[in-house]
Amino acid sequence: MKKGICAAGNLIVDITYPIEGWPRQSELTTITEGITRSMGGAVCNVLTDLAKLDPDLPLEALGVIGEDPEGDFILEELGRFEQIDLSLLKRRGKTSFTAVMSDNTTKKRTFFQYRGANAYFDETCVDWERLKGGLLHVGYILLLDALDQKDAEYGTKMARFLAGAKRHGIKTSIDVVSETGDRFRTLAPPALKYTDYCVINELEAQQITGVLLRDEEERLYKEHMEEALWKMKELGVSTWAVIHYPEGGSGLDESGSFISLNSLNLPEGWIKGTVGAGDAFCAGVLYGAWKEWSLKESIRLGICTAAASLSEPGATEGVGPMEQVMNLEERFGV
Repeated sequence: MKKGICAAGNLIVDITYPIEGWPRQSELTTITEGITRSMGGAVCNVLTDLAKLDPDLPLEALGVIGEDPEGDFILEELGRFEQIDLSLLKRRGKTSFTAVMSDNTTKKRTFFQYRGANAYFDETCVDWERLKGGLLHVGYILLLDALDQKDAEYGTKMARFLAGAKRHGIKTSIDVVSETGDRFRTLAPPALKYTDYCVINELEAQQITGVLLRDEEERLYKEHMEEALWKMKELGVSTWAVIHYPEGGSGLDESGSFISLNSLNLPEGWIKGTVGAGDAFCAGVLYGAWKEWSLKESIRLGICTAAASLSEPGATEGVGPMEQVMNLEERFGV
């Protein structure tokens, strides 16, 4: 029987630049003190968060990193956790990196991404017989060039990859990356047909389903969440469809029951940065799925893990052991 969770796809080095404010085009802003280098991407963030939540959970990394110091950095950082199996990683070219502009005032961040080695990751990079994880999380659709290609039979190479996992008895989970444009509606739906767990944010869900969830004035349409989740189910998500947003998280479970929980009432000054908060939420939900918790308890863990992530500028530094993370709800309330 396969055990544990495997995260596949984007392995990135994030270089985060704190800025005084986002400038208009052709204008200048100041980069302040506190430039950091850290791991990023679905594989690095989700695995690190899971390893911190539960040091006994078997984990695997699957993807492509560069033959360069940045690739060595990723191996060194993930290698600090004995439970993460790195033997499935391939090395080729230059490691993907992202320049993250983090606004000191709004706490919002903007990403400038170099695809690098991640662009080479496809189904040929995995030996299904060697993969030990029973739950495969793949991220991010729209940021994995080889898997985002069209496929005559499945629609996209990503859909073919996920179908291969399911044929080998592996549960699947996907995440997408936020971007402008209409690629969501062409690249995401084919993958959802072979997805058991889909955990995405409200802007991504809006792009995929066409249901208005947040307008240009930043108003959240929480009353539309259930409609969007049902559309995700109609597109093929078999078990849990989940949408997270700063105000909380909503989902539909395997029986069609709608769950909606509010985020924590975090004190002023708690939020040091929002990089990685979505991956932290996802890690919490995936942990609950693997442990066969209810969707409600899994979303609660996702909310608490995201809140912990917000306490530090980097993606994963704020996350700690399960008991410590879950205590945040009692500490702050919702």
